[in-house]
Amino acid sequence: MDAVEIVSGVCHEAGVSVAFVDVDSDPALKAEFSDHVPVTFVDGQRHAIWHVDATALRAALAAPFS
Repeated sequence: MDAVEIVSGVCHEAGVSVAFVDVDSDPALKAEFSDHVPVTFVDGQRHAIWHVDATALRAALAAPFS
Protein backbone atom coordinates (compact mmCIF):
# COMPACT_ATOMS: atom_id res chain seq x y z
CA MET A 1 0.00 0.00 0.00
CA ASP A 2 1.37 3.42 -0.85
CA ALA A 3 1.52 6.49 1.39
CA VAL A 4 -1.50 8.20 -0.21
CA GLU A 5 -3.68 5.16 0.44
CA ILE A 6 -2.51 4.83 4.05
CA VAL A 7 -2.94 8.52 4.86
CA SER A 8 -6.31 8.71 3.10
CA GLY A 9 -7.61 5.66 4.93
CA VAL A 10 -6.39 6.69 8.38
CA CYS A 11 -7.68 10.24 7.99
CA HIS A 12 -11.04 8.97 6.78
CA GLU A 13 -11.28 6.63 9.80
CA ALA A 14 -10.39 9.51 12.12
CA GLY A 15 -12.79 11.92 10.45
CA VAL A 16 -10.10 14.49 9.73
CA SER A 17 -9.31 16.35 6.55
CA VAL A 18 -6.16 15.74 4.58
CA ALA A 19 -4.30 17.72 1.96
CA PHE A 20 -1.74 16.28 -0.43
CA VAL A 21 1.00 18.45 -1.91
CA ASP A 22 3.28 17.50 -4.78
CA VAL A 23 6.66 18.75 -3.56
CA ASP A 24 8.05 18.54 -7.10
CA SER A 25 5.63 21.27 -8.21
CA ASP A 26 7.15 23.91 -5.91
CA PRO A 27 10.88 24.68 -6.09
CA ALA A 28 11.13 25.60 -2.39
CA LEU A 29 9.34 22.45 -1.25
CA LYS A 30 11.36 20.34 -3.66
CA ALA A 31 14.61 21.75 -2.26
CA GLU A 32 13.51 21.09 1.31
CA PHE A 33 11.73 17.73 1.04
CA SER A 34 12.65 15.90 -2.18
CA ASP A 35 14.96 13.50 -0.31
CA HIS A 36 12.31 12.84 2.35
CA VAL A 37 9.25 11.85 0.29
CA PRO A 38 6.82 10.87 1.48
CA VAL A 39 6.82 13.37 4.31
CA THR A 40 3.78 13.67 6.55
CA PHE A 41 2.70 16.49 8.82
CA VAL A 42 0.14 16.46 11.63
CA ASP A 43 -1.10 19.81 12.87
CA GLY A 44 1.73 21.59 11.06
CA GLN A 45 4.46 19.48 12.68
CA ARG A 46 6.52 16.98 10.72
CA HIS A 47 5.31 13.55 11.72
CA ALA A 48 7.31 11.14 9.55
CA ILE A 49 9.54 10.83 6.51
CA TRP A 50 10.16 8.03 4.00
CA HIS A 51 7.52 5.69 5.44
CA VAL A 52 3.96 6.13 6.68
CA ASP A 53 3.08 3.87 9.59
CA ALA A 54 -0.71 3.69 9.93
CA THR A 55 -0.60 2.89 13.66
CA ALA A 56 1.71 5.81 14.43
CA LEU A 57 -0.38 8.16 12.29
CA ARG A 58 -3.59 7.09 14.09
CA ALA A 59 -1.90 7.80 17.45
CA ALA A 60 -0.68 11.21 16.29
CA LEU A 61 -4.14 12.17 15.05
CA ALA A 62 -5.72 11.05 18.33
CA ALA A 63 -3.25 12.99 20.49
CA PRO A 64 -4.33 16.36 21.86
CA PHE A 65 -3.14 19.42 19.98
CA SER A 66 0.15 20.69 21.31
